[in-house]
Amino acid sequence: MDLSARHLAFHGSIVLLFGLLCGAPYGRAINRNAPAHIIHSWRVVHASLPIGAILMFAVAALLSSFAIAAQLKWFIAITLMVSAYAFCFSLPLAAMTGYRGLSTGGPLTAKLIFAGNMLGSIASLAASFTLVYASYVSL
Repeated sequence: MDLSARHLAFHGSIVLLFGLLCGAPYGRAINRNAPAHIIHSWRVVHASLPIGAILMFAVAALLSSFAIAAQLKWFIAITLMVSAYAFCFSLPLAAMTGYRGLSTGGPLTAKLIFAGNMLGSIASLAASFTLVYASYVSL
């Protein structure tokens, strides 16, 4: 397994652990009858971060079999890691504060959530396009 794939798997395990640990505040929000949008936000955190980690594991398993340059393998791995950590920052912050992070308006916290969401989205999109290219040239 390439070093980039091993790094991707390692960071995927960290993101998985973090996402699963976010089940505790999710459960607390349910038990304290928090507003529906807060419960929903914690559900999103608790579900989407482990899904992102599973994506990282799947790509790590495939990365070594792609017939592309090592730099492109690292690009895929790094962009997926950046995306996952950006969402590890923005999604729990959104659940804690109640902001959705869908616009640049509002207080600093809302702007930080928006920035994390944008960074996560752009990085995952870049990784996806590169994965399509890597898959195509490896046929």
